[in-house]
Amino acid sequence: MSSVVSAGLGERFPDVAALAAALDKTGYLAGDQLSAALFLAVRMGQPILLEGEPGVGKTEAAKALATALDTVLVRLQCYEGIAAAEALYEWNYPRQLLAIRLAEATHEQLRDTDLFREEFLLARPLLTALDHPGPRPAVLLIDEVDRADDEFEAFLFEMLAESSVTIPELGTRRAVIPPIAVLTSNRTRDLHDALKRRCLYHWIGYPGAARVAQIIRRRVPAASSQLAGEVAAAVSRLRGLDLTKPPGISEAITWAAALTVFGAATLSESVAGQTMSVVVKYPEDEQTVLQAGLASVVGHD
Repeated sequence: MSSVVSAGLGERFPDVAALAAALDKTGYLAGDQLSAALFLAVRMGQPILLEGEPGVGKTEAAKALATALDTVLVRLQCYEGIAAAEALYEWNYPRQLLAIRLAEATHEQLRDTDLFREEFLLARPLLTALDHPGPRPAVLLIDEVDRADDEFEAFLFEMLAESSVTIPELGTRRAVIPPIAVLTSNRTRDLHDALKRRCLYHWIGYPGAARVAQIIRRRVPAASSQLAGEVAAAVSRLRGLDLTKPPGISEAITWAAALTVFGAATLSESVAGQTMSVVVKYPEDEQTVLQAGLASVVGHD
């Protein structure tokens, strides 16, 4: 019996529709294809790689999945130069030093093994996810894996495939309930075929304006349907310009929230100009928007 079934997730989510409904209750509109991909990751116990442009909801998908499963989310943020030890565990050196000093004060003899016990171990995200006791598997979010180097990528796959790690001083730690791993990538570099072959895969594209408006209404309840629709349409027009960083869903949500703080009922040229820094993050992009004209962005031309 798989860990997923033993954890009761097989009965709780017998089909894609059940998981999609649970995701919907968290406020995340997954769509049929993403819901199916996440369903397979849950039921098959395989890592899933979510790729797409920044701001399309990859990280939020993992967060929503953890909420839908009623389990913990363990997040590992990848970055250039990250090492396996930083992601796995480290030893509590201040506490070890305190133990050494206490032993010296009491004339107690300490062996190396006395200093490398469980009580001195500090679990980092990967070990935390493997050690999660249940009753349901943790959702392990490995965010922006494309920022890490090749060696770390290879280590990640090996660890996920085995659901275990070796701590030299303590031996092998194997997960009782393997985590549900969600890897995200913005495609700043191509990931190795070996990783892609062994992961389920889904590309999250930027949704249409109607779906973005739905998402805004979920995340910013204070925004009217009209304002949400206008913001979604405006962001779609901005994405049609030659911008260094086209705005994503997260910027659309933040923009709508900012507009409600301003008390705006509709998206006018004036309020768009006042809040443009919320959605456009580069001065060159702001200049491009101004050249195109705020009227064309808000749809008043």
